[in-house]
Order: sequence, then structure tokens, then C-alpha cells
Amino acid sequence: MSARVGADVKLPSPHRALKGTVDASWAEVLADTAAQGLDGVLLRTLYELSPTLDAGLLREVADAAAGQGLYLQLGVGKVNPYMTAELPEIRRLGGGSYLTGMERMIEAAAAIGCHELWTATGNFQAGLPGLHKNDRYRRDAPWADQMAATERLLLQLAPVLRDCGSHLNLETHEEIATPEVVRLVEAVGPDVIGITFDSANVYVHGETAEAAARRVAPYTRMCHLRDVALVPGPEALDRYLVPCGEGVIDWAEVLGVLLGANPDLHLTIEPAGPHQPAMQVWHDDPRWRAAHPDLDPLELDAVLDRVGAYEHHVRSFDRPDAASLRAGGLFTREEFLRRSAGHLRSVTAAGDHTQPTKEYIP
Repeated sequence: MSARVGADVKLPSPHRALKGTVDASWAEVLADTAAQGLDGVLLRTLYELSPTLDAGLLREVADAAAGQGLYLQLGVGKVNPYMTAELPEIRRLGGGSYLTGMERMIEAAAAIGCHELWTATGNFQAGLPGLHKNDRYRRDAPWADQMAATERLLLQLAPVLRDCGSHLNLETHEEIATPEVVRLVEAVGPDVIGITFDSANVYVHGETAEAAARRVAPYTRMCHLRDVALVPGPEALDRYLVPCGEGVIDWAEVLGVLLGANPDLHLTIEPAGPHQPAMQVWHDDPRWRAAHPDLDPLELDAVLDRVGAYEHHVRSFDRPDAASLRAGGLFTREEFLRRSAGHLRSVTAAGDHTQPTKEYIP
């Protein structure tokens, strides 16, 4: 039987602008998800669903999802203390304590049966120059300090997670490499910390989706799935998001690894809309190299090989070229979801997801 496939959704928020926010209420989102033939939804973030964590409203959402046959997953904000000032609503939920705000969201989610919770370790500031768009390279805090502070906060959250029987699932986000995510899980404990595998973000760290999946699969409890196009850009190698099956990722390989480790894993797609900025792979920048002590040169070579592989598709006229990707407008959010879901379902229906995996695939 094919795995369950759903959509990641960022709801409208009165507190802040969100990249990719949908212009719809939660009820419309659920109805539209079901109408598209998808199996579930990840709603990010809980305070955008209910800024006061209204128990009645949250129960209504959970019941509505169940009534439409949809799985429901929730996000609860981010866990890097160096960027919590960017999320004042969580501190307000805690009456002045960010930690208490996180604890309240974990408890509110558990009360409606949501125990797999999305989180991330940083942010991306598109208006900043070069590497400094990414929290990994912020000027006021070395990444090692950010990681240590994040581990301390996760350890503080561990008791409430254990009491609730819940997991905080750290995304393989654009600021954190997969070996670092794995170390956080193992330091705090896989009984309370898991991983949300984002198949596209790993490329900005010189990782392939296939190799990254092998590293994180034992701890992966949630997904953000999308494909990537890799093309030379004006500053560095540019990574664009494209529907699953239309980029450089070998989905039979990735899903075989993930579902082999966790057959009940929901395959949640994080869709892109018609316009998106490129994200860079700064592999020629010595600062980037110095900031990646876990970098595997062979894996980086495999990433760079994918540039040529994508160009081959462009020359065959079955992929958009760099100019088209930069111009945008190649698909709507709904088309991205539909095309991705169709491909993921065809792959899962065809495979048994128990085969041993290969090494780097050029």
C-alpha cells in the first residue's frame, strides 16, 4: 500500500509575515487538502492556528481533520535561543518565558492527540548579503554557541515532552547540517527528539538527499519533501525548488531509506509557489568550507555532479533552464502539490522500501 501523502501549510498570522503563507482559514485548508485527494496536513505553527491555544478550537480542528480522513501534524516554533526574539508570540504565550510558551504548545498539541511536532533551529533572512542570510553565519553568534544553546533548551523541554509522550522533530533546515541534527537527537534523547527530513535544504550543506536520508532515517518522524534544481548562479551555485520527480533527487532511493526505517512515516510535501528566491550552495567560499567540518568531499562532488545531470535534462527540453527558474511562474502552489503527490505515490506504490541503498548517485 502507498504511504500517506500530505501538505505542509503556513496559516495566515496577525503577528508576522510568513514565506509561503496561504490565504485561507484552517477550515478551508482542511477542505481543500481533502478535495485535492491528499491524506493529511502539517499546520505551522500552533500559535498561528490559535494565538491563545484555545482548547475548544484546537479540538474542533482535530475533529474536523479526523472527520475528513486527514492526518494532522503541528509545528511549535523554533528552538534556537539566539533567534527567539524573532518569535515574540511564543514568549507572550509563556507570560514572559519562551520556555513556558513552548511547554504550553507541546501540552496543547498532546491534548488533541498530536505528538509529532515540527521545529527548527534557525531562520533565513532573504534581505541580508551573501552567507549572512543564513543564521549559521550570523555575525553576533558563532554557530557552535548557537548549537550549544539549542541543546540546552532542548534538554529543558525534555521533561514535558516525556510527560506528553511527544517528540520535537528538528528539521534538516538550511542552517544546520544533518550530522549536527543527529548529534542533537542523540545528546538529548531519541525518546523526545526526532528529525523532520527536508530533502531540499541538505544541498546547501554539500549533501545529497540520498546520503542525508541514510544519516537521518533512524530518527526521522516527519518530512518536508520537495525536489531541487541545481544551476550555476551569479554569486554561487543556485538551488531552486521544483515538484518531486522534476529535479535531481532519486526518490526511489530516498523513500526506500526513509520508509524502510519507518514504514508509517507520513510523506508531507512542503510546496513552493510561483515565485521563489534561489538559495545558494557557497562551496567555493572558504568561509563556507570552514563552517562545515563534517563535509564529505565525495558527497560534495556528487552534489556538483547533479548540476551537470540537471543541465542534461535542460538540453533535452524536459526541465526549465536557469533563466526560467529565476523568472518564476512555473507552477502554482496547488500544481506543486499535485505533481509532487503523484510522483511520490507512484514511487511508493512501485517499491517495497526494504532494499539496501546505494552509495552516492551521480
